[in-house]
Amino acid sequence: MDRLIRLARVTEPINVWDYERLAEQRLDANALAYFAGGAGDEVTLRDNLAAFERRKLRPRVLVDVSSVTTATTVLGTDVSMPVLIAPLAFQRMAHPDGEAATARAAAAAGTIMCLSSAATRSPREVAEACAAEGTRWFQVYVFRDRALTEGLIAEAVECGFTALVLTVDVPYIGRRERDLRVDFRLPEELAPYGERLKGFDATLSWRDLEWLAGYGLPVVVKGILTSEDAHLACEHGAAAVVVSNHGGRQLDGVPASLDALAEVVEAVDGRAEVLVDGGVRRGTDALKAIALGARAVLIGRAMLWGLAGAGEQGVAHVLELLRREVELGLGLLGCCSPAEVTRSHVT
Repeated sequence: MDRLIRLARVTEPINVWDYERLAEQRLDANALAYFAGGAGDEVTLRDNLAAFERRKLRPRVLVDVSSVTTATTVLGTDVSMPVLIAPLAFQRMAHPDGEAATARAAAAAGTIMCLSSAATRSPREVAEACAAEGTRWFQVYVFRDRALTEGLIAEAVECGFTALVLTVDVPYIGRRERDLRVDFRLPEELAPYGERLKGFDATLSWRDLEWLAGYGLPVVVKGILTSEDAHLACEHGAAAVVVSNHGGRQLDGVPASLDALAEVVEAVDGRAEVLVDGGVRRGTDALKAIALGARAVLIGRAMLWGLAGAGEQGVAHVLELLRREVELGLGLLGCCSPAEVTRSHVT
């Protein structure tokens, strides 16, 4: 019997890759195409992963690492680890609890969840799901119908969301060929949530960043890949920027997020915090990003595979797996906390 128990445990997911395989088994072809696919030939989608493989860590030895913490701060908020949850649309396609499950898992893990404007749960439902615990940010798509955008922001502010994350790389939705091949459709019960995505405001400009700041919350600009735009974000009052190519789902052929990180960090020059998303699958990926100047990383697909595989428990397990990997990686790198990781720790 003991041998059978040990064998059963081996089959449980032990890393994010295992959860991806589990999600592939549980998602239908429609949902899998949407969540897994990228734009065009998916060059950038693949490169987001490859960029982390290209970078190598440089550990220091004979350092006292008897006490290691993964805790850090992001925009002044204490978090248990430098891993946050990125905004990801239509999560109820992956699991019936959708964003509510993700919010509860993030709150329990002591990290920040960012709720998408294209979520299948409202800001109020998500706030209620975790009984006002945990820190939540609200991701803003600006629609041609500004009243719709303003209504969602007002609800998020009222429900205790503490930052607004303006996604700036979607004047139009990228051409995602996996979606085309399966003739992607939202399930009937979720179709109304997709209607708003047909009306992005392509006139969005830097002036709108100042408008968004008028709500009184820190504004995070997500979708920055160049030094020029990093400068402009800071000049227009961004509290943080997210180096992101939208998970390779928008313009194919742009740099991997990790490869664009150093350029953005240099341009920001301490005026705002810098975060990065795209391709994070391991705690050591987070350490590489921190060494290159990021405050923290955000995970989208990694979280989604956990949600699809095991709901709230799966998201919680993914977060704990990554936290443990960060903790072990710090100790083996010769660092007692994320704050001690520097540019000298990566090549």
